[in-house]
Formats: sequence, C-alpha cells, structure tokens
Amino acid sequence: MTRPLDQGTLRQGRSPYGFYGRHGKRIFDVVFSLPALIVLAPLMAALALIVRVSYGAPVLFRQRRPGRCNKSFTLYKFRTMIEAKNGLDLCSSDAERLTPLGRMLRRLSLDELPELLNVLKGDMSLVGPRPLLMQYLKRYTPEQARRHDVRPGVTGWAQVNGRNTLTWEERFSLDVWYVDHFSLRLDVMILARTVWKVLKREGISQPGAATMKEFMGSGDRE
Repeated sequence: MTRPLDQGTLRQGRSPYGFYGRHGKRIFDVVFSLPALIVLAPLMAALALIVRVSYGAPVLFRQRRPGRCNKSFTLYKFRTMIEAKNGLDLCSSDAERLTPLGRMLRRLSLDELPELLNVLKGDMSLVGPRPLLMQYLKRYTPEQARRHDVRPGVTGWAQVNGRNTLTWEERFSLDVWYVDHFSLRLDVMILARTVWKVLKREGISQPGAATMKEFMGSGDRE
C-alpha cells in the first residue's frame, strides 16, 4: 500500500514518516557523511590533482539539479569528460568526450565522492532517488514526480536493482517504491548493497551507451 505525501506537509518541511523521516534520516546522513569526508579527504585530494593535470580547470563538474520538492541545488562531481572547447565540437557525443580516466572514475563511482558535500549541506541524502536533470521535471507523470517527495540520494533503491541497465519507467517505479517504504533498516541495506555493486562494477551504463539516454517522457502527464 502506497503512502502519497501531503503537499501542504511537504511545503512546510515536515514529514509524516515518524521520527526517522522527520529527524533520523538527516542525523544518519550527517553522522556518516562527515567522517566519510574526513577519511576520504586524502583520496579526494589525489583525485582532484589527477583530474586537474588531465583536464585542466575546473576539477569539479557543477550542475543545477532538482532536489526535494523540486527545489534546485548545485550538484558536485569530479569531471569525467573533456569540454567541447578542448578540440571537440558541441555535437560530440558523450562517448567521444568521456576519457579513459573518466571511465575509470565512473566504473569505481569515484566521480561521485564530492556529492558527500551535498549530503553534508542538506541538499542530498546518502540514500534516495538519484537527482536527474531540471528539464525532466515537466516530463514526469504525477506518479513519477513523487520521487521528489524526499531528498535525492548518492545511491538509491534503483541503483542497487539495475542502475543504468533499467528503463526509465522501471527506475522511476523503484524510486517511488523507496519514497513509500524508506526506513533506517532499508537505507543501511541499500548502502551495503551499493558497496557490493561498486566492487562488482555492475549496471554502470546501458549496453552500447556511455551514459543513460535522455528521458523524454512516458505516457499521459496530465
């Protein structure tokens, strides 16, 4: 049985999901993301240097993404692609712009480490639906749009159940299921399964594609 969120409750920044939804999830995020940033700081510094030497400035990829209740924020990731101005025209595909270094960073999910800063800031959660592109907001069905009822995550239920090998519809269905069922136990399980998926290097991209194809909408969005 699903539990659609009341929009008035969302606008006031409250959650009907009990203590974990109101406070516990945020505490969980801070308690784990802050030590992770401290422990991983040397690795992130080394990666930043490698990216700087390989690509030049900037080291970080920054992009506006929709967060909880569609509020936009700036997402941080390590750069994995050559910019169009570096010998490539604007029509170059992602596969052409993605470098061997970038593939390695994505394969090990190291490009996403700066997102821990987003978690600490409160833009994101450790676990939740992945933040996608701003232009997708108008393409969702009302049911798919419910994925924004919670903070987006560094990893999520869809990421441990197929990741980029899923269709958009399958992915959004899993996102909405998470919105209706998230708990401390589920979040811990997803984080553990994420580590296993990264080690196995599963679901990094769709077959024959460097990145996920653009979502153009599905069904009636009225």
